[in-house]
Amino acid sequence: MTSTITYLGNLRTECTHVRSGQTWVTDAPTDNQGKGEAFSPTDLAATSLGACMATIMGISAAAHHLDITGMRMELTKHMAADPRRISGIGIQIFMPAHAIDGKGKKILEAAARSCPVALSLHPEVAQDIVFHWPD
Repeated sequence: MTSTITYLGNLRTECTHVRSGQTWVTDAPTDNQGKGEAFSPTDLAATSLGACMATIMGISAAAHHLDITGMRMELTKHMAADPRRISGIGIQIFMPAHAIDGKGKKILEAAARSCPVALSLHPEVAQDIVFHWPD
């Protein structure tokens, strides 16, 4: 078992990661009858894409002796209606000022785009990924 979810009422859930016992709360977004006081399930889906990319990039960076410490991402989730769904996820990836050559950049960008979450999303969910490399 990976996780458990308890519905708390008022469009809120408590999610527990079984192995670690860590918990977090989700809340429906304000544009869908919620209070927007926590991540919504669709926020988590978009955030999972970025976290997965960062993780796979970290694995690849370690294998190629590259340092990506300090990398930062900004994510924007886009929703569509009829049916309500995620239509796109924009990710701005700001790379640290460490020296990474052209080959390293290609390795890291390929790693990000091949993470399991990216490959699991429906092809109609646009993934707009922009890397910002320091000059």
